[in-house]
Amino acid sequence: MAFLELVGRQVYFEQHGEGPLVVLLHHGFGSSEMWRGVLPHLVMAGYRVVTYDRRCYGQSEQGEDYREFYFSEGFRDASVAELTGLMAALDLGPAHLVGQCEGGVVALDMARLHPESVKSLVAASTQCYSSVPMPELNQAKFPISYAQLDQAVKNKMIKWQGPEKAEERFDLYSYMGGSYGCGMFDLRPQLPEVAAPALVLYPDRSALFPVEEGLAMYRSLPQGELAVMPACGHNSYDHHPQDYLRILLGFLGRQEHGENSPDTYRTATCAG
Repeated sequence: MAFLELVGRQVYFEQHGEGPLVVLLHHGFGSSEMWRGVLPHLVMAGYRVVTYDRRCYGQSEQGEDYREFYFSEGFRDASVAELTGLMAALDLGPAHLVGQCEGGVVALDMARLHPESVKSLVAASTQCYSSVPMPELNQAKFPISYAQLDQAVKNKMIKWQGPEKAEERFDLYSYMGGSYGCGMFDLRPQLPEVAAPALVLYPDRSALFPVEEGLAMYRSLPQGELAVMPACGHNSYDHHPQDYLRILLGFLGRQEHGENSPDTYRTATCAG
């Protein structure tokens, strides 16, 4: 277990392996714990991997004003500032960012605001836009309380957030996603500012966001790629881990070996 102090708070983080840097960004119900099935494969593939718990998640200190912070308009900018501070404190160079759902928003914002720090990014199952205000959307997607959850889901919340905070945090997260804000949500106007190579990894049957949002995100990114996982639910890293890892490692490998340009594809096609 390791902690560092950022803006007067203790932030939980882990570092594993050696090689090109990958930072894993958890989703809006999770923490570093959600990456246990992915992390060792990245390390075995020759990557240095950093995970951390954002404020209001996992083992990081949340502060007495965490509820006001979570619902504030500054939550999204603060998530980028937190990642920037962590990378500076650990003296990390440019990284590949891999974000799941809300973590994808953090990755996209980081690439847009601090392009020098991002080699590439993966946004998996990340919402692109909403057609209704976020509290209304979440009420439709999460109509039950923690007490009514299936035990398997409760167990995941306990694993990710700890037994003392699982119920309170589920009720907090299910009202609205912190990074998404309390009103309408639309990344499309900002996505053209993301210069880094970006993989949009989307399941075809998420219970939260339709696959059309993945297509819209891909079409808005200057260096976007799209991979759609068939017969797959929202948490693709968990539903189809082998396919998820194959696509993820393939994308990261191409970034490291410079095999991502259209000229490369044309040359390979003609040679084949």
